[in-house]
Amino acid sequence: MILTGVLLAVLGLGLVGWFAARARARLLRTGRETLHSMPGYHGWHVALWILVPALLAWTVWSVAMPGFVEGAVMTEPAAAQLPAEPMHRAAILAEAGALAADPSAAAFDQQAQALAEPMRAAQTRFAIIGALLVLVVAFAGGGYGFTRVRAAFPARAQVERAVLALLLAASLMAILTTFGIVGSLLFEAGMFFRDVSPIAFLTGTHWAPGNAHGTDIAGNFGAVPLFWGTIYVGAIIAMIVAIPLGLMSAIYLTQYASGTMRRWLKPMLEILAGIPTVVYGYFAALTVAPLIRDFAGNLGMPNPSTESALAAGLVMGVMIIPFVSSMADDALAAVPRAMSDGSLALGATKSETIKKVLLPAALPGIVAGVMLAISRAIGETMIVVMAAGASARLSANPFASMTTVTYQIVQMLTGDQEFNSPKTLSAFALGLVLFAVTLVLNIIALRVVKRFREAYE
Repeated sequence: MILTGVLLAVLGLGLVGWFAARARARLLRTGRETLHSMPGYHGWHVALWILVPALLAWTVWSVAMPGFVEGAVMTEPAAAQLPAEPMHRAAILAEAGALAADPSAAAFDQQAQALAEPMRAAQTRFAIIGALLVLVVAFAGGGYGFTRVRAAFPARAQVERAVLALLLAASLMAILTTFGIVGSLLFEAGMFFRDVSPIAFLTGTHWAPGNAHGTDIAGNFGAVPLFWGTIYVGAIIAMIVAIPLGLMSAIYLTQYASGTMRRWLKPMLEILAGIPTVVYGYFAALTVAPLIRDFAGNLGMPNPSTESALAAGLVMGVMIIPFVSSMADDALAAVPRAMSDGSLALGATKSETIKKVLLPAALPGIVAGVMLAISRAIGETMIVVMAAGASARLSANPFASMTTVTYQIVQMLTGDQEFNSPKTLSAFALGLVLFAVTLVLNIIALRVVKRFREAYE
Protein backbone atom coordinates (compact mmCIF):
# COMPACT_ATOMS: atom_id res chain seq x y z
CA MET A 1 0.00 0.00 0.00
CA ILE A 2 2.85 2.38 0.86
CA LEU A 3 4.70 1.62 -2.35
CA THR A 4 1.50 2.10 -4.36
CA GLY A 5 1.03 5.52 -2.75
CA VAL A 6 4.62 6.38 -3.61
CA LEU A 7 3.97 5.40 -7.21
CA LEU A 8 1.12 7.90 -7.35
CA ALA A 9 3.39 10.51 -5.76
CA VAL A 10 6.04 9.86 -8.41
CA LEU A 11 3.47 10.36 -11.16
CA GLY A 12 2.51 13.64 -9.51
CA LEU A 13 6.17 14.67 -9.37
CA GLY A 14 6.49 13.87 -13.05
CA LEU A 15 3.57 16.15 -13.83
CA VAL A 16 5.04 18.95 -11.67
CA GLY A 17 8.41 18.52 -13.35
CA TRP A 18 6.79 18.74 -16.79
CA PHE A 19 5.09 22.06 -15.96
CA ALA A 20 8.19 23.48 -14.23
CA ALA A 21 10.56 22.61 -17.09
CA ARG A 22 8.17 23.91 -19.73
CA ALA A 23 7.76 27.17 -17.83
CA ARG A 24 11.53 27.55 -17.50
CA ALA A 25 12.01 26.90 -21.21
CA ARG A 26 9.37 29.50 -22.04
CA LEU A 27 11.28 32.05 -19.98
CA LEU A 28 14.42 31.23 -21.98
CA ARG A 29 12.50 31.76 -25.21
CA THR A 30 11.52 35.27 -24.18
CA GLY A 31 15.20 36.24 -23.99
CA ARG A 32 17.63 36.75 -26.83
CA GLU A 33 18.63 33.09 -27.11
CA THR A 34 16.97 30.81 -29.62
CA LEU A 35 15.61 27.55 -28.26
CA HIS A 36 16.84 24.38 -29.91
CA SER A 37 13.62 22.56 -28.92
CA MET A 38 10.10 23.65 -28.07
CA PRO A 39 9.28 24.10 -24.35
CA GLY A 40 7.07 21.02 -24.35
CA TYR A 41 10.05 18.79 -25.19
CA HIS A 42 11.97 20.21 -22.24
CA GLY A 43 8.99 19.35 -20.05
CA TRP A 44 8.88 15.80 -21.32
CA HIS A 45 12.65 15.45 -20.86
CA VAL A 46 12.44 16.37 -17.16
CA ALA A 47 9.32 14.25 -16.66
CA LEU A 48 11.09 11.23 -18.13
CA TRP A 49 14.09 11.78 -15.85
CA ILE A 50 11.70 11.73 -12.90
CA LEU A 51 9.50 8.83 -13.95
CA VAL A 52 11.83 6.31 -15.58
CA PRO A 53 14.49 6.00 -12.82
CA ALA A 54 11.82 6.11 -10.09
CA LEU A 55 9.71 3.41 -11.77
CA LEU A 56 12.79 1.24 -12.25
CA ALA A 57 13.67 1.65 -8.58
CA TRP A 58 10.06 0.91 -7.59
CA THR A 59 10.03 -2.26 -9.73
CA VAL A 60 13.38 -3.52 -8.41
CA TRP A 61 12.41 -2.87 -4.80
CA SER A 62 9.00 -4.54 -5.25
CA VAL A 63 10.76 -7.66 -6.50
CA ALA A 64 13.48 -7.62 -3.84
CA MET A 65 11.37 -6.63 -0.83
CA PRO A 66 9.75 -10.08 -0.19
CA GLY A 67 13.23 -11.57 0.19
CA PHE A 68 14.23 -8.85 2.66
CA VAL A 69 11.00 -9.33 4.59
CA GLU A 70 11.48 -13.09 4.78
CA GLY A 71 15.06 -12.64 5.92
CA ALA A 72 13.96 -10.28 8.68
CA VAL A 73 11.19 -12.65 9.77
CA MET A 74 13.57 -15.60 9.92
CA THR A 75 15.62 -13.77 12.55
CA GLU A 76 12.63 -13.72 14.91
CA PRO A 77 12.57 -16.24 17.80
CA ALA A 78 9.26 -17.66 16.57
CA ALA A 79 10.90 -18.60 13.25
CA ALA A 80 13.25 -21.01 15.00
CA GLN A 81 10.40 -23.52 15.29
CA LEU A 82 9.70 -23.59 11.54
CA PRO A 83 10.10 -27.00 9.85
CA ALA A 84 13.22 -27.66 7.84
CA GLU A 85 11.26 -28.97 4.84
CA PRO A 86 11.25 -26.07 2.30
CA MET A 87 7.72 -26.50 0.94
CA HIS A 88 6.15 -26.75 4.41
CA ARG A 89 8.09 -23.72 5.60
CA ALA A 90 7.09 -21.75 2.49
CA ALA A 91 3.44 -22.61 3.10
CA ILE A 92 3.63 -21.33 6.69
CA LEU A 93 5.33 -18.12 5.59
CA ALA A 94 2.71 -17.63 2.85
CA GLU A 95 -0.06 -18.02 5.41
CA ALA A 96 1.73 -15.57 7.71
CA GLY A 97 1.87 -13.10 4.85
CA ALA A 98 -1.86 -13.49 4.25
CA LEU A 99 -2.53 -12.91 7.96
CA ALA A 100 -0.28 -9.87 7.92
CA ALA A 101 -2.27 -8.42 5.04
CA ASP A 102 -5.63 -9.25 6.65
CA PRO A 103 -5.45 -9.45 10.48
CA SER A 104 -9.12 -10.44 10.67
CA ALA A 105 -8.52 -13.67 8.74
CA ALA A 106 -8.58 -16.99 10.58
CA ALA A 107 -5.28 -18.79 11.10
CA PHE A 108 -4.93 -22.49 10.32
CA ASP A 109 -1.40 -22.81 11.71
CA GLN A 110 -0.28 -21.42 15.06
CA GLN A 111 3.25 -20.84 13.76
CA ALA A 112 1.83 -18.65 10.98
CA GLN A 113 -0.19 -16.74 13.59
CA ALA A 114 2.96 -16.14 15.64
CA LEU A 115 4.85 -14.85 12.61
CA ALA A 116 2.06 -12.61 11.28
CA GLU A 117 2.86 -9.59 13.46
CA PRO A 118 6.66 -9.68 12.84
CA MET A 119 5.98 -10.03 9.13
CA ARG A 120 3.59 -7.06 9.17
CA ALA A 121 6.21 -4.96 10.96
CA ALA A 122 8.92 -6.04 8.51
CA GLN A 123 6.71 -5.29 5.54
CA THR A 124 5.94 -1.82 6.86
CA ARG A 125 9.60 -1.12 7.62
CA PHE A 126 10.89 -2.19 4.23
CA ALA A 127 8.00 -0.48 2.44
CA ILE A 128 8.99 2.81 4.07
CA ILE A 129 12.62 2.24 3.10
CA GLY A 130 11.57 1.50 -0.47
CA ALA A 131 9.32 4.56 -0.58
CA LEU A 132 12.17 6.80 0.56
CA LEU A 133 14.50 5.21 -1.98
CA VAL A 134 12.03 5.75 -4.82
CA LEU A 135 11.44 9.37 -3.82
CA VAL A 136 15.18 10.06 -3.58
CA VAL A 137 15.70 8.58 -7.05
CA ALA A 138 12.79 10.63 -8.42
CA PHE A 139 14.11 13.89 -6.96
CA ALA A 140 17.65 13.12 -8.12
CA GLY A 141 16.50 12.37 -11.64
CA GLY A 142 14.28 15.44 -11.74
CA GLY A 143 17.08 17.66 -10.44
CA TYR A 144 19.48 16.39 -13.07
CA GLY A 145 16.92 16.83 -15.82
CA PHE A 146 16.06 20.35 -14.67
CA THR A 147 19.71 21.40 -14.84
CA ARG A 148 19.66 20.43 -18.53
CA VAL A 149 16.98 22.99 -19.40
CA ARG A 150 19.04 25.36 -21.51
CA ALA A 151 18.42 27.12 -24.78
CA ALA A 152 20.95 25.03 -26.73
CA PHE A 153 19.98 21.68 -25.20
CA PRO A 154 18.52 19.25 -27.82
CA ALA A 155 15.58 18.13 -25.68
CA ARG A 156 13.58 17.01 -28.70
CA ALA A 157 16.27 14.55 -29.81
CA GLN A 158 16.56 13.17 -26.28
CA VAL A 159 12.81 12.68 -25.93
CA GLU A 160 12.49 11.05 -29.35
CA ARG A 161 15.37 8.73 -28.48
CA ALA A 162 13.59 7.76 -25.27
CA VAL A 163 10.34 7.12 -27.12
CA LEU A 164 12.23 4.98 -29.65
CA ALA A 165 13.74 2.97 -26.79
CA LEU A 166 10.26 2.51 -25.30
CA LEU A 167 8.90 1.25 -28.63
CA LEU A 168 11.86 -1.09 -28.99
CA ALA A 169 11.26 -2.43 -25.48
CA ALA A 170 7.61 -3.06 -26.31
CA SER A 171 8.61 -4.94 -29.47
CA LEU A 172 11.19 -6.99 -27.61
CA MET A 173 8.64 -7.78 -24.91
CA ALA A 174 6.36 -9.40 -27.47
CA ILE A 175 9.25 -11.33 -29.02
CA LEU A 176 10.61 -12.46 -25.65
CA THR A 177 7.14 -13.54 -24.58
CA THR A 178 6.92 -15.74 -27.67
CA PHE A 179 10.33 -17.23 -26.95
CA GLY A 180 9.27 -17.82 -23.35
CA ILE A 181 6.14 -19.66 -24.46
CA VAL A 182 8.08 -21.81 -26.91
CA GLY A 183 10.79 -22.49 -24.35
CA SER A 184 8.34 -23.57 -21.66
CA LEU A 185 6.52 -25.83 -24.11
CA LEU A 186 9.77 -27.41 -25.30
CA PHE A 187 11.02 -27.98 -21.76
CA GLU A 188 7.84 -29.59 -20.44
CA ALA A 189 7.24 -31.53 -23.66
CA GLY A 190 10.83 -32.80 -23.45
CA MET A 191 10.08 -34.20 -19.99
CA PHE A 192 7.04 -35.96 -21.44
CA PHE A 193 8.99 -37.41 -24.37
CA ARG A 194 11.49 -38.96 -21.95
CA ASP A 195 8.73 -41.42 -21.01
CA VAL A 196 6.79 -41.55 -24.27
CA SER A 197 8.36 -41.86 -27.70
CA PRO A 198 7.53 -38.96 -30.06
CA ILE A 199 6.83 -41.52 -32.79
CA ALA A 200 4.35 -43.37 -30.59
CA PHE A 201 2.77 -40.06 -29.57
CA LEU A 202 2.40 -38.73 -33.12
CA THR A 203 1.37 -41.99 -34.80
CA GLY A 204 -0.47 -43.93 -32.09
CA THR A 205 -4.23 -44.34 -32.35
CA HIS A 206 -5.09 -45.16 -28.74
CA TRP A 207 -5.54 -42.26 -26.31
CA ALA A 208 -6.22 -43.30 -22.72
CA PRO A 209 -3.88 -41.37 -20.38
CA GLY A 210 -5.87 -42.52 -17.36
CA ASN A 211 -4.76 -46.11 -18.03
CA ALA A 212 -1.05 -45.25 -18.29
CA HIS A 213 0.55 -47.02 -15.34
CA GLY A 214 3.84 -48.80 -14.75
CA THR A 215 5.63 -49.80 -17.92
CA ASP A 216 2.57 -49.63 -20.18
CA ILE A 217 2.74 -45.89 -20.85
CA ALA A 218 3.56 -45.19 -24.49
CA GLY A 219 0.71 -47.31 -25.83
CA ASN A 220 -1.88 -45.09 -24.11
CA PHE A 221 -0.66 -41.76 -25.48
CA GLY A 222 -1.41 -42.08 -29.19
CA ALA A 223 -2.62 -38.61 -30.16
CA VAL A 224 -3.82 -39.28 -33.71
CA PRO A 225 -7.52 -39.38 -32.64
CA LEU A 226 -7.09 -35.96 -31.02
CA PHE A 227 -5.47 -34.52 -34.14
CA TRP A 228 -8.20 -35.98 -36.31
CA GLY A 229 -10.94 -34.59 -34.06
CA THR A 230 -9.35 -31.14 -34.14
CA ILE A 231 -9.04 -31.17 -37.94
CA TYR A 232 -12.48 -32.67 -38.48
CA VAL A 233 -14.34 -30.25 -36.20
CA GLY A 234 -12.29 -27.08 -36.66
CA ALA A 235 -10.79 -27.30 -40.15
CA ILE A 236 -13.43 -29.27 -42.06
CA ILE A 237 -16.93 -28.88 -40.63
CA ALA A 238 -16.39 -25.33 -39.36
CA MET A 239 -14.74 -24.22 -42.60
CA ILE A 240 -17.54 -25.72 -44.71
CA VAL A 241 -19.84 -23.35 -42.85
CA ALA A 242 -17.59 -20.30 -42.47
CA ILE A 243 -15.89 -19.96 -45.85
CA PRO A 244 -18.96 -19.92 -48.14
CA LEU A 245 -21.07 -17.80 -45.80
CA GLY A 246 -18.24 -15.41 -44.95
CA LEU A 247 -17.12 -14.98 -48.56
CA MET A 248 -20.63 -14.54 -49.92
CA SER A 249 -21.50 -12.02 -47.22
CA ALA A 250 -18.34 -10.05 -48.07
CA ILE A 251 -19.22 -10.08 -51.78
CA TYR A 252 -22.74 -8.89 -51.07
CA LEU A 253 -21.64 -6.12 -48.71
CA THR A 254 -18.96 -4.76 -51.05
CA GLN A 255 -20.63 -5.24 -54.45
CA TYR A 256 -24.40 -5.37 -54.10
CA ALA A 257 -25.54 -3.81 -50.82
CA SER A 258 -26.56 -0.17 -50.70
CA GLY A 259 -24.81 2.20 -48.34
CA THR A 260 -27.67 2.06 -45.84
CA MET A 261 -27.83 -1.74 -45.96
CA ARG A 262 -24.07 -2.02 -45.47
CA ARG A 263 -24.12 0.33 -42.48
CA TRP A 264 -26.67 -1.96 -40.82
CA LEU A 265 -25.50 -5.41 -41.87
CA LYS A 266 -21.74 -5.12 -41.37
CA PRO A 267 -21.91 -4.18 -37.65
CA MET A 268 -24.55 -6.86 -37.08
CA LEU A 269 -22.28 -9.44 -38.70
CA GLU A 270 -19.26 -8.36 -36.70
CA ILE A 271 -21.23 -8.68 -33.45
CA LEU A 272 -20.67 -12.43 -33.85
CA ALA A 273 -16.96 -11.88 -33.22
CA GLY A 274 -17.66 -10.20 -29.89
CA ILE A 275 -19.87 -12.90 -28.40
CA PRO A 276 -18.00 -14.89 -25.69
CA THR A 277 -17.18 -18.42 -26.74
CA VAL A 278 -18.89 -19.82 -23.65
CA VAL A 279 -22.15 -18.37 -24.98
CA TYR A 280 -21.58 -20.21 -28.24
CA GLY A 281 -20.90 -23.32 -26.18
CA TYR A 282 -24.20 -23.00 -24.34
CA PHE A 283 -25.99 -22.41 -27.64
CA ALA A 284 -24.35 -25.50 -29.13
CA ALA A 285 -25.09 -27.70 -26.11
CA LEU A 286 -28.67 -26.56 -25.42
CA THR A 287 -30.03 -25.77 -28.87
CA VAL A 288 -27.98 -27.14 -31.76
CA ALA A 289 -26.89 -30.45 -30.23
CA PRO A 290 -30.45 -31.66 -29.45
CA LEU A 291 -31.53 -30.76 -32.98
CA ILE A 292 -28.60 -32.71 -34.43
CA ARG A 293 -29.43 -35.68 -32.18
CA ASP A 294 -33.08 -35.69 -33.29
CA PHE A 295 -32.01 -35.37 -36.93
CA ALA A 296 -29.65 -38.33 -36.54
CA GLY A 297 -32.48 -40.33 -34.95
CA ASN A 298 -34.76 -39.53 -37.88
CA LEU A 299 -32.07 -40.83 -40.22
CA GLY A 300 -32.22 -44.16 -38.42
CA MET A 301 -29.01 -43.99 -36.41
CA PRO A 302 -29.18 -46.13 -33.25
CA ASN A 303 -28.79 -44.30 -29.92
CA PRO A 304 -27.67 -40.90 -31.29
CA SER A 305 -25.64 -38.84 -28.85
CA THR A 306 -26.28 -35.24 -27.84
CA GLU A 307 -22.54 -34.63 -28.14
CA SER A 308 -21.39 -34.67 -31.74
CA ALA A 309 -18.69 -33.25 -33.98
CA LEU A 310 -21.36 -31.77 -36.25
CA ALA A 311 -22.95 -29.70 -33.47
CA ALA A 312 -19.61 -28.25 -32.38
CA GLY A 313 -18.43 -27.69 -35.95
CA LEU A 314 -21.60 -25.88 -37.05
CA VAL A 315 -21.54 -23.46 -34.13
CA MET A 316 -17.79 -22.97 -34.49
CA GLY A 317 -18.29 -22.17 -38.17
CA VAL A 318 -20.88 -19.51 -37.28
CA MET A 319 -18.49 -18.05 -34.73
CA ILE A 320 -15.65 -17.56 -37.22
CA ILE A 321 -17.76 -16.18 -40.07
CA PRO A 322 -16.74 -12.59 -39.13
CA PHE A 323 -13.03 -13.48 -39.46
CA VAL A 324 -13.50 -14.67 -43.03
CA SER A 325 -16.01 -11.96 -43.94
CA SER A 326 -14.03 -9.05 -42.53
CA MET A 327 -10.75 -10.03 -44.19
CA ALA A 328 -12.46 -10.77 -47.50
CA ASP A 329 -14.39 -7.49 -47.26
CA ASP A 330 -11.18 -5.51 -46.77
CA ALA A 331 -9.42 -7.41 -49.56
CA LEU A 332 -12.24 -6.81 -52.04
CA ALA A 333 -12.52 -3.14 -51.09
CA ALA A 334 -8.76 -2.71 -51.62
CA VAL A 335 -8.91 -3.81 -55.27
CA PRO A 336 -8.57 -0.69 -57.46
CA ARG A 337 -11.87 0.51 -58.85
CA ALA A 338 -10.28 0.86 -62.27
CA MET A 339 -10.02 -2.94 -62.61
CA SER A 340 -13.72 -3.59 -62.11
CA ASP A 341 -14.65 -0.57 -64.23
CA GLY A 342 -12.43 -1.82 -67.04
CA SER A 343 -14.00 -5.27 -66.88
CA LEU A 344 -17.51 -3.82 -67.02
CA ALA A 345 -16.50 -1.51 -69.87
CA LEU A 346 -15.36 -4.53 -71.89
CA GLY A 347 -18.82 -6.06 -71.63
CA ALA A 348 -18.46 -8.40 -68.65
CA THR A 349 -21.40 -8.75 -66.31
CA LYS A 350 -21.11 -7.90 -62.65
CA SER A 351 -20.97 -11.56 -61.62
CA GLU A 352 -18.30 -12.26 -64.24
CA THR A 353 -16.31 -9.28 -63.00
CA ILE A 354 -16.49 -10.61 -59.45
CA LYS A 355 -15.44 -14.13 -60.46
CA LYS A 356 -12.77 -13.25 -63.02
CA VAL A 357 -11.34 -9.98 -61.70
CA LEU A 358 -12.16 -9.12 -58.10
CA LEU A 359 -11.78 -12.53 -56.45
CA PRO A 360 -8.40 -13.33 -58.08
CA ALA A 361 -7.12 -9.86 -57.21
CA ALA A 362 -8.31 -10.15 -53.60
CA LEU A 363 -7.12 -13.74 -53.19
CA PRO A 364 -4.19 -12.95 -50.84
CA GLY A 365 -6.49 -11.20 -48.36
CA ILE A 366 -9.11 -13.92 -48.61
CA VAL A 367 -6.52 -16.65 -48.01
CA ALA A 368 -5.17 -14.72 -45.04
CA GLY A 369 -8.69 -14.53 -43.60
CA VAL A 370 -9.26 -18.24 -44.10
CA MET A 371 -5.95 -19.12 -42.44
CA LEU A 372 -6.77 -16.84 -39.53
CA ALA A 373 -10.18 -18.49 -39.20
CA ILE A 374 -8.66 -21.99 -39.25
CA SER A 375 -6.12 -21.02 -36.59
CA ARG A 376 -8.94 -19.61 -34.49
CA ALA A 377 -11.07 -22.72 -34.96
CA ILE A 378 -8.43 -25.31 -34.07
CA GLY A 379 -7.64 -23.39 -30.90
CA GLU A 380 -11.25 -23.17 -29.72
CA THR A 381 -12.01 -24.87 -26.42
CA MET A 382 -15.38 -24.01 -24.87
CA ILE A 383 -17.56 -25.06 -27.78
CA VAL A 384 -15.76 -28.39 -28.01
CA VAL A 385 -15.97 -28.95 -24.25
CA MET A 386 -19.71 -28.33 -24.20
CA ALA A 387 -20.82 -29.88 -27.48
CA ALA A 388 -18.30 -32.29 -29.02
CA GLY A 389 -17.62 -34.64 -26.11
CA ALA A 390 -14.53 -36.34 -24.73
CA SER A 391 -14.33 -39.51 -26.82
CA ALA A 392 -11.00 -39.91 -28.62
CA ARG A 393 -11.95 -41.81 -31.75
CA LEU A 394 -11.07 -42.02 -35.42
CA SER A 395 -14.35 -41.65 -37.25
CA ALA A 396 -15.74 -39.72 -40.18
CA ASN A 397 -19.27 -39.87 -38.76
CA PRO A 398 -20.26 -36.25 -37.99
CA PHE A 399 -22.93 -37.44 -35.55
CA ALA A 400 -20.37 -39.23 -33.36
CA SER A 401 -18.86 -37.78 -30.22
CA MET A 402 -15.26 -36.61 -30.66
CA THR A 403 -12.61 -34.72 -28.76
CA THR A 404 -9.90 -32.27 -29.74
CA VAL A 405 -6.44 -31.24 -28.64
CA THR A 406 -7.66 -28.18 -26.73
CA TYR A 407 -10.25 -30.19 -24.80
CA GLN A 408 -7.62 -32.69 -23.70
CA ILE A 409 -5.24 -29.90 -22.64
CA VAL A 410 -7.95 -28.55 -20.35
CA GLN A 411 -8.70 -32.06 -19.09
CA MET A 412 -5.05 -32.80 -18.29
CA LEU A 413 -4.33 -29.54 -16.48
CA THR A 414 -7.44 -29.20 -14.33
CA GLY A 415 -8.34 -31.00 -11.14
CA ASP A 416 -6.05 -32.71 -8.66
CA GLN A 417 -3.19 -33.79 -10.92
CA GLU A 418 0.44 -34.70 -10.35
CA PHE A 419 2.36 -32.12 -12.31
CA ASN A 420 5.34 -34.37 -13.08
CA SER A 421 3.27 -37.33 -14.32
CA PRO A 422 3.14 -38.22 -18.03
CA LYS A 423 -0.62 -37.63 -17.98
CA THR A 424 -0.19 -33.98 -17.02
CA LEU A 425 2.93 -33.40 -19.13
CA SER A 426 1.08 -34.70 -22.19
CA ALA A 427 -0.83 -31.41 -22.20
CA PHE A 428 2.41 -29.56 -23.00
CA ALA A 429 3.21 -32.00 -25.80
CA LEU A 430 -0.25 -31.40 -27.25
CA GLY A 431 0.23 -27.65 -26.89
CA LEU A 432 3.56 -27.86 -28.70
CA VAL A 433 1.94 -29.71 -31.60
CA LEU A 434 -0.90 -27.18 -31.71
CA PHE A 435 1.62 -24.34 -31.72
CA ALA A 436 3.55 -25.98 -34.57
CA VAL A 437 0.35 -26.49 -36.61
CA THR A 438 -0.64 -22.85 -36.16
CA LEU A 439 2.85 -21.75 -37.18
CA VAL A 440 2.70 -23.89 -40.31
CA LEU A 441 -0.70 -22.43 -41.22
CA ASN A 442 0.69 -18.91 -40.90
CA ILE A 443 3.70 -19.80 -43.04
CA ILE A 444 1.40 -21.26 -45.70
CA ALA A 445 -0.70 -18.11 -45.63
CA LEU A 446 2.38 -15.94 -46.09
CA ARG A 447 3.59 -18.10 -48.98
CA VAL A 448 0.21 -17.92 -50.70
CA VAL A 449 0.02 -14.16 -50.22
CA LYS A 450 3.54 -13.77 -51.61
CA ARG A 451 2.77 -16.05 -54.56
CA PHE A 452 -0.42 -14.32 -55.67
CA ARG A 453 0.26 -10.77 -54.62
CA GLU A 454 -0.39 -8.24 -57.34
CA ALA A 455 1.29 -4.85 -57.53
CA TYR A 456 -1.16 -2.15 -58.55
CA GLU A 457 -0.31 1.32 -59.68
